[in-house]
Amino acid sequence: MLKSNDDIKGETDSSFAMNSADAKMVSRMRMVLAVSVLLAVFVDPSGLSSRENFTWLVFFGYLFHSIFIYVLSLREKPFSQSILVHRLDVLWFALIVIFTGGVDSFFFLFFFFAILTSSFRWGFEEGARVTVASAILFSASGLALETQSDLSRLFLRTTFLLTFGYMSVYWGESKVRLMHQLNLLRDVSRLSNPRFGVDQTIVNVLEKTRRFFKARSCILVLRDKELGTYFLRTIKDKNSTSAISADAVNAEAAAPLMAVSDDHIIAYTSPLWPFSSSLFQKSMAYDCSRERWEKHEAESIKNLAEILETRSFLSAPLSLRRQHGRIYLLSPNESFSKADALFLSHILAQAFPAIDNIDILDRMASEAALQERHKISLDLHDTAIQPYIGLKLALGAIRNKASADNPLIEDIDKLARMAEKVIGDLRRFAANFKNRHSKIEPVFLVALNQQAEQLKEFYGIDISITIAGEFRVSDRLAIEILQLVREGLSNICKHTLAEKGHVKIHHINESIKIEIENENQGHQPVAFTPNSLSERAAVLGGKLHINHGPDGNTVVHVEIPV
Repeated sequence: MLKSNDDIKGETDSSFAMNSADAKMVSRMRMVLAVSVLLAVFVDPSGLSSRENFTWLVFFGYLFHSIFIYVLSLREKPFSQSILVHRLDVLWFALIVIFTGGVDSFFFLFFFFAILTSSFRWGFEEGARVTVASAILFSASGLALETQSDLSRLFLRTTFLLTFGYMSVYWGESKVRLMHQLNLLRDVSRLSNPRFGVDQTIVNVLEKTRRFFKARSCILVLRDKELGTYFLRTIKDKNSTSAISADAVNAEAAAPLMAVSDDHIIAYTSPLWPFSSSLFQKSMAYDCSRERWEKHEAESIKNLAEILETRSFLSAPLSLRRQHGRIYLLSPNESFSKADALFLSHILAQAFPAIDNIDILDRMASEAALQERHKISLDLHDTAIQPYIGLKLALGAIRNKASADNPLIEDIDKLARMAEKVIGDLRRFAANFKNRHSKIEPVFLVALNQQAEQLKEFYGIDISITIAGEFRVSDRLAIEILQLVREGLSNICKHTLAEKGHVKIHHINESIKIEIENENQGHQPVAFTPNSLSERAAVLGGKLHINHGPDGNTVVHVEIPV
């Protein structure tokens, strides 16, 4: 089921609401701890150190700090969810421990509050930092006071802090990773806009998977069950260029990648050093038919790793309606685990059946539209081309009747050339529309330059075209972008007196940004919203807004996610 923009926005808002609710809960608990410290010391001040002049300042300071963070969380300010908050907690707890007896202080348990919040919010690395910092500060506070003779209690409590802190960090990392896995499964199962096509959807799924596993590249090799042909698709890191469409390869080139059994999920990691013992080499295979892990043939997998030029990789089988093959995730640094390999298979099971359904629906729609294409192409000649031919003939007749000194001759000739140009465009459109296998011109910039030349010739408007960066989109999306730009240029001709304009298209991260700019020649820009452009952008899941530059120019910004 396709999700609308409102659905996606709702999921984003709900995720933010969950984080905000967690921040409010943690802030409330922080205030509870601050009040409990203050009450405990007020009821039994015997545990205070000799530096009582600063003691109440520390306790009230932490209370005011807790109240301040809570107010920020109620206002949903970013700082209330910042990584700095629980680090400040560690410093406050260290001060509280110092002023309540050092090693003998019962409040050393408060360090677990910071460890838990950091671990379950930020994962293993941040939780480990907070745990080590808490242990060091607690040990330092114990050694700094006169109770340093009780080294056994200091050692015991520090070990307790590190041990249970590590357990909390480990479970917190599991929770964070589980949330990331659920988010990834949600993303890959969300179907892409059908206008983008199957290729764009596959690329998006492979790229999200590659980034989740922090892999250098992702390889998908597929074999057509009917034709026996092989197709290879490679998604590399963001610094490399990845093709939208798959490349056809011969059977010999695909054989090493297809040699692994279709029932096996592979997790392979080789040692970092060439002279390391083979004991450090892990080559595990999960037998899907037996549902158990077993050691795989290390030599064959090692040869495959050498072919792929990687230290570790994951591989899982993939079976579709018309194709079957394997996916490979390659990494020179990361060490993949058995859990990673199983989760990769879950991603494939979640995403590619939906992609297969897109392909089926796309083919059904294409077959249903094929019968109409021929009929529409025939009707197009009578309903659109013939009237322009009649107009051209009528203009020719008027031109012949006009005398040589008629001042309208130049305008008549211009209208005749325009009519002839439109007739040629309509005939080419009818021919391409009739042929279902027709493709968009490989050079996207050529089509835009042709449009700019027509505006220069017929309307006297000078339009410059700029495509920044690597422009890699599917043919379907290229058609939609071309139509968006043409609609924007048409608006300049119809609704402005501009003599110059500029179109800039750039592909940034996961979106395509289009800027259509026109000058106002000193006139006050009028506030407006191009409804047609807004609707086209909304259909593609994008958004549109209009800015007025410092020089008075009007710029229409369109952003389309890909």
